[in-house]
Amino acid sequence: MPSEADAPSILAVDIGSSSARAALFDESGRLVEGTLRRVRYRLETGPDGRAELDPHRLVESIDGLLDAVHEYASSPVRAVGISCFWHSLVGLDASGRPVTAVSMWADTRARWTAQRLRERLEPQAHHRRTGAYLHPSYPVARYAWAVAAYPELRSRVARWCAFPDVLFLRWTGEYRTSVSMASGSGFFDTWQVRWDEETCRAIGLDPGMLPELGDEGMRLARAFAERWPRFARAVWYPAWGDGACSNVGSGAVGDDRATVMIGTSSAIRTLWRGEPIAVPWGCWLYRLDRDFVLAGGALSEGGDLIDWIRQRFVLPPEPELWTAVQRIAPGASGVLWVPTIAGERSPGWPVDATATLAGLRLSHDGVAILRAALEAVACRIADVVESLLQVRPGIEVFVGSGNGLLGVPGWARIIADAIGQPLVLVPEPEASLRGAALVAAARASGRALEEVARTDVTEWSHVLPDERATARYARLRERIRILSAAVASSVDASWEE
Repeated sequence: MPSEADAPSILAVDIGSSSARAALFDESGRLVEGTLRRVRYRLETGPDGRAELDPHRLVESIDGLLDAVHEYASSPVRAVGISCFWHSLVGLDASGRPVTAVSMWADTRARWTAQRLRERLEPQAHHRRTGAYLHPSYPVARYAWAVAAYPELRSRVARWCAFPDVLFLRWTGEYRTSVSMASGSGFFDTWQVRWDEETCRAIGLDPGMLPELGDEGMRLARAFAERWPRFARAVWYPAWGDGACSNVGSGAVGDDRATVMIGTSSAIRTLWRGEPIAVPWGCWLYRLDRDFVLAGGALSEGGDLIDWIRQRFVLPPEPELWTAVQRIAPGASGVLWVPTIAGERSPGWPVDATATLAGLRLSHDGVAILRAALEAVACRIADVVESLLQVRPGIEVFVGSGNGLLGVPGWARIIADAIGQPLVLVPEPEASLRGAALVAAARASGRALEEVARTDVTEWSHVLPDERATARYARLRERIRILSAAVASSVDASWEE
């Protein structure tokens, strides 16, 4: 009888901003034991707002990652699914070789370019067409900034694409991107499922420099088929956005479910089969493919803010730290955070937000500051949930996921109280990786994605909200909004002087 490793399997790859993971799965989405491999790398940042990855080192790292998984695969793999970060941008020369760094969503150097674009392009109309924003986190603004700052790129770069398109071109020879990856770019009309000519014209980008749109799978080019013979017969699909894959891997498929994910940053998402909808300002609208639409909001803050506090304030060791944090009653720290330490995306999408810590007294310590930060992130998540429920009122199940949320004791309780909804905690730590495997399995088998991915969550851990805490957090949300508006007005006034 063949072992689990000998059964037909799916290769899944999940490429994040600081590490990549790959593993083999069976077609039910079960990880093949012993196949998970990980490689780490570093996001290069600078005081000017730079946030980049070296494309050559990243390609080498991911090739090596697949080498490691290939050693374990004892039988041919049927399909390959890839999850990758959204919103990246890299320039290629005519041969397909990267000639720029991989610009990431956290790069803020295009913030004033984004502001000028808002004066040339009607932001609301752009948002309605593309589901995206004229904001430095999107490639639209970063492309316009790059070619203005480095005019030689207009002649040096023959193609512009997202990072996973570099891999697909390298591995298969096809210059192609998925509908999913394109939908997070700001260059893409989410309704018409095509590149948005109005946006491209406004920034001077020839749409012909962008990849072909298509979700069809390909076989490996000869060199890589020889390097990875047990992957050579597989269908390799263009990468999907990691947020969409996370929903799939969390079982949150259908218009009655949404995910609340906290990793380095945070996101709230709902994925359904059907037509796109008009989402309110503050939310975005992307796609998994032509059939599935993803709506939600993203915060630049999450685990990054908690790590920042833990590195800079005197705190007790674990587990005493989290006991002390949980001992503080909801909204009772006395400290108020506007937590946009990495800039702001949802709900306001200003181009140059900063964080603010208010209400400090001599009696406050690092524990109070940390508790206030956890609550501030939860309150901003609640603001996005409120907006999302305006257009998707049928959401009944909120699934909590992400290493930030699940790795901080008590944070799930704060989130459930802030949003006023039960939070179901996903037991799968690698949701995006598993999601990529499930999407690939559904396509390879011809089964409906709902049949493959939708999960019974009744046995998962549930965190129920406390009505009194929800009321306190509603008042705290209003205080944070008032403080945020006051700080923004003060900053705007200082720039005008």
